[in-house]
Amino acid sequence: MGDRSRQSRAAGRRIMGPQSALTDFLASHNISANQIRLDAEARRRAAAQDNSESRPSDQQLLAESTINPTEPEADDSTVVSTGRSTRGRSAAQAAAAAEERKKAKEKKAIDKIKASKKFQKRKRGDGDSDDEDLARALFEERAKPLPGQMENCAICNKRFTVTAYSRNAPDGGLVCNPCGKELAKDDPVIKKKPKRAIGGAVGARRQVQSRILDGTYQVGGKSLMSLCIETLAKNIDLAEDLGDLPGPIVDKIARNLSKHRLLNPTTLSLFLQPSSHEVLVYDGAKLGSDDFYRIFHSVPGLKKLKVRNAIHFKDEVVDFLTTRNIALEDLYLHGSNLISQGKWIEYLQKKGQPLKSLRVYWTDKHFTDNVLAVIPASCPNLACLKVCHNQAVTGKGLEHIAKITTLRHLSLDLREAVHPDVYVKLLTSIGSQLETLSLTRVPELDNTVLDAIRTHCRSLKKLRITDSEIMTDAGFARLFAPEWLNPGLVFLDLQKCRQLESTKPRENPDGIGLCDEGFKALMAHSGKTLQHLNVHGCRHISSQAFEEAFSADNKYENMQKMEISFCEEATDFVVGSIFRSCPGLRELNVFGCMKVKDVRVPRGKILVGVPNARGMVIEGEDD
Repeated sequence: MGDRSRQSRAAGRRIMGPQSALTDFLASHNISANQIRLDAEARRRAAAQDNSESRPSDQQLLAESTINPTEPEADDSTVVSTGRSTRGRSAAQAAAAAEERKKAKEKKAIDKIKASKKFQKRKRGDGDSDDEDLARALFEERAKPLPGQMENCAICNKRFTVTAYSRNAPDGGLVCNPCGKELAKDDPVIKKKPKRAIGGAVGARRQVQSRILDGTYQVGGKSLMSLCIETLAKNIDLAEDLGDLPGPIVDKIARNLSKHRLLNPTTLSLFLQPSSHEVLVYDGAKLGSDDFYRIFHSVPGLKKLKVRNAIHFKDEVVDFLTTRNIALEDLYLHGSNLISQGKWIEYLQKKGQPLKSLRVYWTDKHFTDNVLAVIPASCPNLACLKVCHNQAVTGKGLEHIAKITTLRHLSLDLREAVHPDVYVKLLTSIGSQLETLSLTRVPELDNTVLDAIRTHCRSLKKLRITDSEIMTDAGFARLFAPEWLNPGLVFLDLQKCRQLESTKPRENPDGIGLCDEGFKALMAHSGKTLQHLNVHGCRHISSQAFEEAFSADNKYENMQKMEISFCEEATDFVVGSIFRSCPGLRELNVFGCMKVKDVRVPRGKILVGVPNARGMVIEGEDD
C-alpha cells in the first residue's frame, strides 16, 4: 500500500505540474487566471442577453396574439390568419428594433471617430470633404474584414478568405476572386505612367560623362547660378519672361533648354526681347518658318543670328529676311540645306555689306563656288568665314576666298579633294592677316602647305590641321622651328596626323605624321603660350619625347586642356610629368593609352579615359 500511494502522489505531481507552471508563469507577469475566467463569463452573459433582447419572448407573443374581447368573435380561419399576421408583425417589429439598435451603435461609433485624432488629421488633408461622409468612410474601413478572415461573397454568396487584394462590391461588401476578375473586366483601362530613371551611382556617372563630353564638367559642387538655371529648365513651362538677365546667363539657359530638347515655339518667346541684338538658337529642329518670321518681327535691331538644326530656314525665310530692315553682322546657319544657290547669292548681294561673320555648316550642295564668287565684292567687311561639311566647294571656290583681303578667321571642312597648290596660293594671298586657320580632314595636303604657313603666316593664334596622311615629321619640325616669326600659338590641334599602314602600323620609316622631332619643336615654340593642345592619334610620339618635353625644368603655366589619346607610348610617368609641368591643367584625355594604369592624379585635376577598374574618369584627390 505504501508503494501504491507514493506512485499515485507522483502521478498527481506530474499531472499538476504543467498547471502549476502555467499559474507561476501568469503570476510572474501579473496576470490573473481567475480574472480571465470572470471576463470570459461576463462576455458570454452579455452575448446571451443581446440574443434574448433581439428575440421576442413567449409571453410577448402570447400577449400580442390575444384577441381583443371588445371585438366580435371570429371563426377558426379568421383566428388562424390573424395569428399569422400577428406573428409577421412581431417579427417585423423585432427586425426594426434590431436595425435601430444597429444604427444607434453605428452613430455612437461614428461620433467616437469624429472625436479621434485620426479623423482630425484626415480632415486637414481633405478639406473639401463632408464631416459625415469622411467619418462614415473611416467607420467602413474599420468594419471591413481583415485579411485572413472568412467572409461571404456579396455577389455569389460563396465563402472565401479575405486578402489585402479583395475587391469591394458595387453595393457594399467584398467579393471573391472569380467575381473580382469579372468586375475587373468592366474597369476602364488605366495607362501606366512610364517609370523615370532612378539616379544612384549609375545615373550620377552618366551625368558626369555627359558634362565631360559637353565640356561643362567642373571639380567640386555646382555654382548657385548653375543650380538656378537647371531649376528654370525643369520648370520652363511656368516661366513668363527672363527679365533683364545678362547675356551670358541667357545663353546658358538657351544651351540647357536645347540640350534637353525643350526649345519650341512657346519657349522661344523667352529669348525674343525687342531691345536685344542677338538671338542664339542651339536647337531649331522644332521651329517652323513662322517662328523664324517671328524672330525678325520681334527683334528689329538684330545683329547676330545663330541657329543650329535650322531645318525650316528655307528660301521663303531668306526672302522675308531680305525684305526686312535688318542688317545682320553675324550669320550662323547649321543644317539649312533647303536654301537654294540663287537665294544665297541674292541675299549676299543685297545684305552682304554689313556682314562681318558668315558661318555655314551642313549645307550639302547648295552653298557652291558661285556663292563664294560674290563674297569679295558683296561683303567688303567680312572677317570670319567658315564653310564646313560642304560637298560642293572645290578649288575654284578657294580661289575666290583668296580674294577676300579682310579675312581674319578661316575654317574649311570640304568633302571635295583639293590640290595642295591651291591651299598654297590661298595662304600666299591672305595668310599674313589670318589669326585663325582651320583645315579639317585634309588627307591630301603635304609639306608644301606647312612651308606656306611658315613663310606667310605671322599672326596665327589658332591652328588646326587634322587627318593628314602625307605631312611628315620633318615638315612639322620646320614649321615650329625658331625661325618661324609667328608668336606662340594659343590653340593647336594636330589630331590624326599619322601614318595609315594596316600591315605594319607601328613601323614608320618615312616619318609620316607628327613624331618626336615635330612634337619637341612645337613645345619649344608654343608650349609657354598654349592653352589647348590636341595630338590625338599621333601614335609615333615616343615616351622619350614626352619625357623631354615635360621634364622637371619645363613649366607650361597657361596649359588648361590636353588630349594625348591613342598615343601608345604614354605611360604613368609621362602623365605624372604632364601634371607636374602644367600646374594649370584642368583636364587630360588618355583614351587608348594602355600603358597608363595607376597614375596619381593631383587634387582638382581630371584624368579621362583611364582603362582600369576605377572607371573612365578619375578626379584627383592627392595633395
